[in-house]
Amino acid sequence: MLYRILFVCLFLGLYSGGSALRCRWMDQKFKQYSENYLELLQMMVNNTNTNSTEDAEMEETVAFPYDLYSQASKATAEVKLGFTVQVLVEIVDLLEQDHSSASWDERNVDDFLNIVTQQADGLRSCIASHGHKKNKKMHMYFKRLSRHVLEQNGAEAWELVRKEIQSHLMRADLLVSSLLTTN
Repeated sequence: MLYRILFVCLFLGLYSGGSALRCRWMDQKFKQYSENYLELLQMMVNNTNTNSTEDAEMEETVAFPYDLYSQASKATAEVKLGFTVQVLVEIVDLLEQDHSSASWDERNVDDFLNIVTQQADGLRSCIASHGHKKNKKMHMYFKRLSRHVLEQNGAEAWELVRKEIQSHLMRADLLVSSLLTTN
């Protein structure tokens, strides 16, 4: 009888420890990291005036993928976390390009990239199956953002990219926060 109780306790401990909804890292670090990277992103605002017609054209070139976030919000906790990790990794990859034409403080960019990377690694540790499938449409969105906006429009495009990143981070944070409130 004692072995059965021990077995049940061990099973429950392993199950809840590996569950995306019971991830200690999310409970302790997620909000802190989110606040930090959103604050750093706000510090990178480009205060120069740009042509609003050009901005609108750039935004139309790569429309924000609201539908992908809508689909992810209806998915399982593990899929939500995997989707969020992918978004964070795509953001890091995008910003690791040559952003020297952006008028951002290099220290802020480095701090931002470090925090986003730590957030992605932390959330990845909360996913039980580490073979999460990449969302191809989200990957293509970031490729288009890089190719059609940054490569073709240069320095003036970085503020649009910063705004897009901010939108992604806020939407991704909502996905993860919905998991924290359901506990």
